[in-house]
Amino acid sequence: MDRDDGGDDYKDQSVTNADHSKTKGPAAIGKGKDQGDHCTICLEPVSERAVAVPCNHLTFDFLCLVSWLQERDTCPLCNSEVEAVEYDWKSPEAYKTYRVPKPGRAASCRSHGRASERHPRSRDRRRIERWTPHAARATAVGEDPALQRRRQIYRDRLYSLHVGANRISRYRDFTSTIFATSPDLQSCARAFLRRELKVFTFLDTEAAPRRGNREFLIEYIIAVLKTNELKGASGHAEDLISEFLGRENARQSLHELESWLRSPYPALSEWDEHVQYADRGNSNGVVKNGDR
Repeated sequence: MDRDDGGDDYKDQSVTNADHSKTKGPAAIGKGKDQGDHCTICLEPVSERAVAVPCNHLTFDFLCLVSWLQERDTCPLCNSEVEAVEYDWKSPEAYKTYRVPKPGRAASCRSHGRASERHPRSRDRRRIERWTPHAARATAVGEDPALQRRRQIYRDRLYSLHVGANRISRYRDFTSTIFATSPDLQSCARAFLRRELKVFTFLDTEAAPRRGNREFLIEYIIAVLKTNELKGASGHAEDLISEFLGRENARQSLHELESWLRSPYPALSEWDEHVQYADRGNSNGVVKNGDR
């Protein structure tokens, strides 16, 4: 069952080899799988191959490499500048490309500058942590009502009520292993995230890591969930996604994503109609998303 209800078709971002030669990269990918390559960064088996461009080093897991590139823009092996990351390999000609944004102008290096000026990443993280939908720009005229409701859910910090997994509800639990091997669950997650990430208007500001690239963030979250339990006791998935969304937003978005993925509904619009939230302002304490 394909439940991808994300509106516009997913922009594949696939490229061909016409612009530069990568005989080393794709030629070694199949062989690397047979040999059980381990990621150079985390030393664990590679689950999602990533190739650094232009150096073509490929012994990286996608999640590890893009996390590395959040802190520095050089290859972990040869220290050359990484301009792009190629991933989601279907064949030597079919893959996706993430372009690594160029850093802005270097900040002043005067020793008497404030700490926040010397560490812009820390400053940006504080801005993201402080963000709530209250601080978002005015809602655009004609904006999707469903998106307006989602924005209100985050503004009020409402968490969808849990529904037990059984034959009557048709809700089903899943693990990271099931998610990693289920194209349907991954398609559903992409549909949800394409809409949900529009709530976070700060992703379009200078303060956001990899600003304006929601498709990359979607693929990053998918990669996280392939190897980490969505709401595992370690909280590792939340930690990784907090780098982009802030702690509270990451926790709430993962909770909502789990509710959608566990549900039996084939379309987001149907989930919207049935999902319920505890609401202290409502007489019976429960409100449906579609009622807001």
